[in-house]
Amino acid sequence: MKTILAAYSGVLRGTGSCILSALQDLPSAFWPCRSKVEKHLRVISVLQWIISFLAMGAACTVLLIYMFCTDCWLIAAIYTAWLIIDWNTPKQGGRRSSWVRNWTMWAYFRDYFPIRLVKTHNLLPSRNYIFGYHPHGIFCFGAFCNFGTEATGFSKKFPGIKPSLATLAGNFRLPVLRDYLMSGGICPVNRNSIDYLLSHSGTGNAVVIVVGGAAESLHCAPGTNIVTLKNRKGFVRLALQKGSDLVPVYSFGENDVYKQVIFEEGTYLKALQKRLQKTLGFAPCLFHGCGLFFGSSWGIVPYCKPITTIVGEPITVPKIEDPTEETIDLYHAMYIKSLQSLFDKYKTRFGLEESDVLYIQ
Repeated sequence: MKTILAAYSGVLRGTGSCILSALQDLPSAFWPCRSKVEKHLRVISVLQWIISFLAMGAACTVLLIYMFCTDCWLIAAIYTAWLIIDWNTPKQGGRRSSWVRNWTMWAYFRDYFPIRLVKTHNLLPSRNYIFGYHPHGIFCFGAFCNFGTEATGFSKKFPGIKPSLATLAGNFRLPVLRDYLMSGGICPVNRNSIDYLLSHSGTGNAVVIVVGGAAESLHCAPGTNIVTLKNRKGFVRLALQKGSDLVPVYSFGENDVYKQVIFEEGTYLKALQKRLQKTLGFAPCLFHGCGLFFGSSWGIVPYCKPITTIVGEPITVPKIEDPTEETIDLYHAMYIKSLQSLFDKYKTRFGLEESDVLYIQ
């Protein structure tokens, strides 16, 4: 009580030194615990990304339309005109920002799980690469943190390599969200965008494709190691046409951060999920994490489970403008074998048993 009165008397006398001295003498109970503050910042950093990804585009679209009905219509008109002029930028390398990629917020995002990036081989800046990322998980936290930010030090571990994480092209049709995604070096997962990065941006480019996509997310659950890959050969064809090396990437723990209700094959709900996936381009999953205020409750906050992303050995791919199906199958088989070896080599180091296997469907 005396220290509080001392601080108050300092204010009355207008002496800043007395205030500082009195505040320093206050019991530590008056100040929030540093570890608790950092914990809250980690949760906030993760939540802002989830909410931004799910709602920013729709919210900004509604706001833009509403502004046309207000006195701010001129601002909305100018932005819309600029949006039309800038429409093809995502397909032409985007507009990444090293400042955004190095935000301190991403370090809190990384430490929430935590997320770690492991390098196994050097990558040459004189080559271009296609990274195949597995598994999809619900929100691809590992892919975003490792390749959409510098929180895990990608540029320091792979000097001269510029990563571009590919995601749904529809996200780049939404105002504000498109710019937010591009600032992290994220691009549309379509032929035009990837062609541009691998053909018109020199060398040292690494396009990261979540090969399993929405179909794979329907199978993600804690303890499962299932990837959708057997019939996914388009990325191999593209690698051959561009002469870009293939790099298998596996994230241990990506499936553990949410619990999902997985419907059995043949049921009405499973059929509905698949139909919506084909129509919308993403899978409507029924999942949950922990609550925002109580860890034992259900919510959208992911569980704090470590995610370790292993970047495997590159597979050298020749440039063949019109590869035959036999050639595509050959390199596809090589890729599957490399991914399987990567999984088997590191699985026991990151929480799995020797008996655990990678199921490829």
